[in-house]
Amino acid sequence: MTEQFDKVYVAGDTKPAGFLKVIAPYDDKLLAEVATANTVHIEKALSVAYSLYRNRKTWLPLAKRIEILSNLIALMQEQHDALSMGAAAEGGKPLQDSRVEVTRAIDGIRICIETLRTDAGHVIPMQFNAASANRIAFTQHEPIGVVVAISAFNHPVNLIIHQVAAAVAAGCPVIVKPASNTPLSCLRIVKLLYQAGLPEEWCQALVLQDNSLAGQLASDSRIGFLSFIGSAKVGWMLRSQLAPGARCSLEHGGVAPVIVAEDADVNNAVPLLAKGGFYHAGQVCVSVQRIFVHEKIISDLANKLASYVSKMVVGDPTLLETEIGPLIRHAEVERVDSWVKEAVHAGASLLCGGEVLSASCYSGTVLVDPPVDVRVSTQEVFGPVVCLYRYSDIDSAILRANSLPFSFQGAVFTRDIERMLYVYQNLDASAVMVNDHTAFRVDGMPFAGLRQSGLGVGGIPYTIRDMQIEKMLVIRN
Repeated sequence: MTEQFDKVYVAGDTKPAGFLKVIAPYDDKLLAEVATANTVHIEKALSVAYSLYRNRKTWLPLAKRIEILSNLIALMQEQHDALSMGAAAEGGKPLQDSRVEVTRAIDGIRICIETLRTDAGHVIPMQFNAASANRIAFTQHEPIGVVVAISAFNHPVNLIIHQVAAAVAAGCPVIVKPASNTPLSCLRIVKLLYQAGLPEEWCQALVLQDNSLAGQLASDSRIGFLSFIGSAKVGWMLRSQLAPGARCSLEHGGVAPVIVAEDADVNNAVPLLAKGGFYHAGQVCVSVQRIFVHEKIISDLANKLASYVSKMVVGDPTLLETEIGPLIRHAEVERVDSWVKEAVHAGASLLCGGEVLSASCYSGTVLVDPPVDVRVSTQEVFGPVVCLYRYSDIDSAILRANSLPFSFQGAVFTRDIERMLYVYQNLDASAVMVNDHTAFRVDGMPFAGLRQSGLGVGGIPYTIRDMQIEKMLVIRN
């Protein structure tokens, strides 16, 4: 029987605007029908959330927030398998990786609790001159206000923890809009939060009847913080609509560069590059895409990488053996194929892949030396495609790596510490991985898109900090 989500998760009894059919990207199976929200629901959610924030007597005490988050951990552990399978089915991320995602999400809640237990305000220096004599000062943290969280499809469990659990930890009422392709994981987490003891009005979820209504949420003067994860086009547009005083964080995509030096351990690099490039079929904002390889080893690396990728299992994401699942929409398969064909026609060497396997799946593809002006070289592929480019001089590789208006995470493979430091110092990136792929992440570390790739710093402790203000008290004796 098709799963039903027949209510809009807004405080109070509200009728749905309609229903959205959630379809599995792999085989078009109907997974669920979800109640959708319109402008009336948005206004109701904003009114409820803002009233909560303005009434300080209703704020959730620190101990209560920790209790709720601790309960959520237990509930998610009990439902680990169901959450993993659900995420794999609706988002297409292979089950082996969806299991890791749920485990990460549970650990992310632990990070929320650890942050609350250890992250305090500051003592501000006083009594160092006549003006500050006989005074002491310190700061404490307060919630910034109503949080609106607009989420992406590619990590349907973990992103909700990063946005919603962080807001709960910060003490903020939160309204979450999940991606229309993958709303089910979000709604399951919201229901678990209620079971964990969070009053329903503190976390409201809206699956919008029309995604254009997101602007009504983002631009409202009652919100204190917008957390957006998704495309740069939408993110920067929503930022331009923010009301005066509202703050935001934006996490967009990148065109992640990797530099492989002539002394790199090729055999060690190959499985890491394959994982970073083809994890979730390349639909990750820091997915390995552009690999700049020294000319002395490019043939060896390219052939070994192509051999490795050609053996990766593509198909049903709910099967444990699957390594590359479907793209989120059938149209994305056609788009990726057109980009690959454009590159090959322009002179790139196709070592493996380049095939449409089904309406939803594309083969793992390795290209060598695509021209600098084709789309696989200049834009985020967001598909199972990696490109290798030969270089002879490390500075030329860095120059090409830095040539695009995107900047997120990068990587270098080398055994030379001086070369490692040189690349680290000169590569445009918020983080540089050494002898690892660009998609490495643990959830307590800073995670920041720069330039067109985003605004602000993600990572759970940093997000909690963004969702709070640091309020100072000055006492004169």
